[in-house]
Order: sequence, then C-alpha cells, then structure tokens
Amino acid sequence: MQPDHFHPIIARWFADTLGEPTPAQSAGWASIRQGADTLIAAPTGSGKTLAAFLFSLDQLLRESLERPLPDEVRVIYVSPLKALSADIHRNLAEPRREIRRLAEAGGLAVTPITAAIRSGDTTPAERLAIIKRPPHILVTTPESLYLLLTAERSREILRTARTVIVDEIHALIETRRGAHLALSLERLDHVAGRRLQRIGLSATQKPIEEVARWLSGAAPPARIVDEGHRRALDLGLELPGSPLQAVMSAEVWSEVYDRLAQLASEHRTTLVFVNTRRLAERAARHLADRLGDESVTAHHGSLSKESRLDAEDRLKRGTLRVLVATASLELGIDVGHVDLVCQLGTPRRIATFLQRVGRSGHTVAGLPKGRLFPLTRDELVECVGLLRAVGRGDLDRIRELSKPLDVLAQQIVAETAAEDWQTDPLFALVRQARPYGDLGRAEFDQVVGMLADGYLTRRGRRGALIHFDSVNQRIRGRRGARLAALTSGGAIPDNADYRVVLEPSGTFVGTLNEDFAVESSAGDVFQLGNTSWRIIRVERGVVRVHDAQGQLPTVPFWLGEAPSRSDELSAEVAALRAEVERRVDREDAVRWLESEGFPRAASGQLVDYLFEARRLLGALPTQDTVVAERFFDESGGMQLVLHAPFGSRITKAWGLALRKRFCRQFNFELQAAATDEAVLLSLGPQHSFPLETVFRFLAPGTVRDILIQAMLDAPLFAARWRWNTTISLAVPRFRSG
Repeated sequence: MQPDHFHPIIARWFADTLGEPTPAQSAGWASIRQGADTLIAAPTGSGKTLAAFLFSLDQLLRESLERPLPDEVRVIYVSPLKALSADIHRNLAEPRREIRRLAEAGGLAVTPITAAIRSGDTTPAERLAIIKRPPHILVTTPESLYLLLTAERSREILRTARTVIVDEIHALIETRRGAHLALSLERLDHVAGRRLQRIGLSATQKPIEEVARWLSGAAPPARIVDEGHRRALDLGLELPGSPLQAVMSAEVWSEVYDRLAQLASEHRTTLVFVNTRRLAERAARHLADRLGDESVTAHHGSLSKESRLDAEDRLKRGTLRVLVATASLELGIDVGHVDLVCQLGTPRRIATFLQRVGRSGHTVAGLPKGRLFPLTRDELVECVGLLRAVGRGDLDRIRELSKPLDVLAQQIVAETAAEDWQTDPLFALVRQARPYGDLGRAEFDQVVGMLADGYLTRRGRRGALIHFDSVNQRIRGRRGARLAALTSGGAIPDNADYRVVLEPSGTFVGTLNEDFAVESSAGDVFQLGNTSWRIIRVERGVVRVHDAQGQLPTVPFWLGEAPSRSDELSAEVAALRAEVERRVDREDAVRWLESEGFPRAASGQLVDYLFEARRLLGALPTQDTVVAERFFDESGGMQLVLHAPFGSRITKAWGLALRKRFCRQFNFELQAAATDEAVLLSLGPQHSFPLETVFRFLAPGTVRDILIQAMLDAPLFAARWRWNTTISLAVPRFRSG
C-alpha cells in the first residue's frame, strides 16, 4: 500500500516530508487497512510508529471533512516507558499540525485532531482536562491504562476507542507488566463493547509467532509484517590502556572516562548507556569534569519529569554533547540526531544492545554507531560473545510469563469495583488474555475465594475486597475496593523513595533511595541529575535541599535487582569458551579471534584470561561442562563453587534447589549465592565434607535427577526454570584458600 491510497492531503504531506515509504510501512498499512490485528517487526528507525498511526490519522481527517469530529477517544497508544509516551506525543504534533495546515491551505475546513498523554507524570489538572475533553489520540502506559479502566469517569471516555497500539511489545511480554497489560486489553474491549484493532510494534522479537499470538489473545493471531531486525551497524570494542581485572581500579576508570571524552569530542552528540542510576550519575560527573558542566547531564527514572524532558530537549537541539542514561532512554525515543552510542559494561541481552545502539542513526538511511566498553575480564568475554551474536543476527528468545495469580487478583478487584459480574463471563474474559489462556477454573475460583474471604486475624477476618454470591455466582466489589485498586495499580514493585525538593521554590528535583536518604544528614552534599545539592533537612519521605554551587558531592545509591543475562547470550559465552579451549596454542586462539574482527589487545587479554582459568580449573566451564571448585576461607569453612555459565535466571534457581537438597541430605542449613557464571555454596567451618561425599552428591548422571527432585519439592523453582541441556562434570583442580 502506497501513500496515494490515503487522502490526498495525507499523501502530499508524507511525500513532501518523508518521500517513499519503507517496506514495513507499506505492508503494515495494507494489513491495518483491512482491519486485522497487525504486528510490525522492523529495525529501529524504519518508521514503525508512523506505520501504526497514519491510517488512523487518515480516518480522522476524512471524518472531519464530512462533519465536525466529536471530542472522543479513537486511538489508544500504550508504551512501556513514560519517556517514550511523551516522545510519541511530541512527535505526533508535527504531522497533525502540518496536515491541518495543508487542508486549510486547500480551502478545506477540518476539525483539529487532538492528542494527550496520560502517565504517571501527568498533572492532576491535565488529567481532569482529558476527562472533560477527551482527545482523539490518547497516549499512555500500561499502568495508566489500568487506572483509566478502573476510575469511573475515565472508564467512560474509553468506550469510543477503536484502535489500540502497543509499542515495544517485547519489553512487556516476559514480565508481570505484560500479563497486567494483556488483562487490561481484554477489559478495554469489554468497556468499548467491541474488539479493538490491535497493532503491535517492536524491532527485536523472537519468536515472532508467539508475540503475534500474545498480542491477539484468544482471537486469531495478528498478521505479521516481518522486515527483520538486522541493519548495517558500525560496532566496536573499546578497552582501556591498562589490562582489565576482576574489579576496575580508579586509574583504569580514569582511562575509560578519558576515552569516552575523546569519542564525545569527535562526535556532535553522544549517548552513553549504563546499567545503574548510580553509575549514570558518576559517569556524568566525571565526563562533565572533562567536557564542561553544560555539555553533560544524566537521565534516569529517579529524576523529575522536567529534568528528563529538559535533557532530551537539549540533546535534540544539539546543545548537549553527552547524555548518560539508563534504560529510561533505551526504547524507541526520538532524541534527535545522535552520532554515537557508547555502552559502559555489558547490557546482558542481545536485544538490549541493539535497541540502545539503534538510538544513533535513528533514521531510515542512518548508520547506527556503537562502542562497547567491557569493565571486567568476565565482561570482556561476554562482550565478545555479544558482538559475535549480533554479527550473526541472533536475538534473545522471549519467554512468556504464564498466569501470575497476583496480577489476576488485582485485575479482578479493579474490574468488579467498576461493575458487577457473573463468574462465568468474568472467567471467560480472563481466559481471552494470552497469559491466562490455560488458566483452570479451579485456579480462578481459588483467587475469587481468597479475595472474598480476606485473611484471618485475632479480630476476625480482614482484607476482603469483593462480595461473592456463591448461589447466584455473582461478584461485586466491596466498599473501598475501587480505592484499593486505584492506589495499588500496576505490577512495578513499589519503592519507598524519598522526594528531593528544592527550597525555597518547592521544585521537585527527583527521588532518592530510602536507605540513602535516612543515612544522610543536614549539610551533606550529593549529586542528582549531574547537579550538586546540599541537604537542608531530611523529613519523612522528603529531602529538602538547596543548590550546592558545584561543591564536590557524593553519588547516591539505589537498591534494585540487576538484570540477568539472557539464555542466548549465556549460550554464546559458553560457546566462545569452548572454541578457545579447543585451541592448545595461545597464538592460534588470538589469531582466530582477530579473524573474527576483534582487536589484538582484546583478543590477547581474553585468551590469557581463559587459558589461565583452564590451567587453574582443569577445564573451562561451558554449558556442557560444569566445573566444581572447592576452597577454604579464613575461618576454615568450605566453599563450593559450581562454575556454570547459564545466566543468573538459572543459577539462582539452581542454588536454591541445591541448598534445599543439601539441607535435606545432611540436615543442616547452608548459604547459597549465584551470578551469571556460577553458584556458590558456603558450608561454614563446622560442615566440611570429604571431597568424595560432595562428588557422590553431585555425581554425573544424578545432577539432573537431584535438580528435578528438588524442584518438584518446591514448585516455585519449576515455574521459573526449565532444564534443556545435558551436563557432565569435568575433573576439576581444587585450590585451598
């Protein structure tokens, strides 16, 4: 389908502004025009968003030429990030404005097509304006959509919706947020009294057929417009002059910052991605020392909306040289022309790296340019594996989260607070959502019973949120159920963060972790948003500050769980180790890595590290060989390390299973910890076993049975982990500590 199939005004605007459509746009428009659910997969910068919106804009324009458009919601756009929602809202303004200008220039009277954003950043006044005068295009997040469906007045404005667009769909499916959104989409269909056309967008999704089924739920799977995710990329590996170690020293960090500053000086705009908010603030401070305070700032979720928008606007206008960001800028946000993306540390996932690098050259004809900075020797191995996987076009496989019952309970309370339900239709509605397609009636009834009964206390039962009439099979929300649903919405864990407020203006600056805030006192200087703030006083939930005028600050910390390495990247790390281990000669291994396109310095460091590990352990751990290492700590306690590069998604479950098995086998408690690379079992000084006992317990052929038995005893493990490989135990070399 070409632009000339649209109204002449739309076609003229598209041709004058963008020229020829991309394949993703042409195929997407053809499917959307037929009213089918559509999933568009295409590389970053290929115009997916306009492919989703343009047909709706065309319909709204044609209707406005016939009669005045009523103030009602027609299109709902859902994005996983508030920043992405705000970006889409801004980017829709230009085509809406230009289409109206062209129509008026042609003597046509048209009703302006309106759009509004509803997210956690939306002010109460803006929310009220949306209720009083609903926009034609409503841009929102999964959590805000849930609130709109639950609150009485906002629920009414959704009844006129016809199309729902889910952007960056891959970022939701694997989490509770995805199951939460899937139920909200079914509730939205119910409120509208019709099945809305669903359009999904993503640059990185595998397997795409599963994503299409998730998007459509129980309806026929969405039509797939698959233009792939691969495009030409300019990628490189950056190492400091000093060799990498297990932990970066201050001197090596200085070399990294010097190199980042040099790269930023060679490019007009640079986006630096990091994995934590603490590192974002620290890197922004060091780069500002080298490039100037006005040239660098940070961007992360603990900054105020105004600070984030200001940083995005400055980068888009070209007045900001470097923006250091977390995942808050990872997805398809248009921050203008970015010349270079640098990733500090491994991103843990192939798709994450592609998304981040795709922020540069974010146009149809652009060439994304990215540089990867490993920060440790293990990260060097992982980054080399990551670049090899990207070169082959590999992607992480999306694994759907199946029927989380806590999310189901939340949505049942919200829906029954909005209107009364019979149990059979409500169960049928829930089953329409893909994550709950195999939900059993007994499971559903148990959740309903729990919500109706509450919990028992010494003063009687408390916490009942619904009335359940078991005779007539009818459910309705109790008094206060709607308030509970509205104040406990979403599936993002609630953090007890402290608000940072600038005095005397009362301006909201951002948030601090509760632990950091309570450990601080008046007079302390800390950094937030690359600005130094001096604490005036710490109150309950609020830290009041004034500008510290650039005084040397401390960097706050935020507590959170780091993302685990994807299974596909873990397999690539294991394959890289196996390939190096096959080579006996060091120079042969280095030459092989050089032939793969890696610089000699990186190849040499990687080979030296793996060869030394093989010498000490007797074999390199892979996904076919688990290496057991025993050593003794200073107190004489035995520590058992199982080197297994499966990623922490698996090793954490494995560690818990083995801990339980040891407890039952030997009748004592031990401590277990896990990383992406290994499981550590700490037995303590009073529980040292002969090596033969440990190996009988972990003997080849029984490891899988042990794990399965442990997981059968604890279903949580079986739900979080699937065994899909054969493990053998190499003969290890043990060290005494």
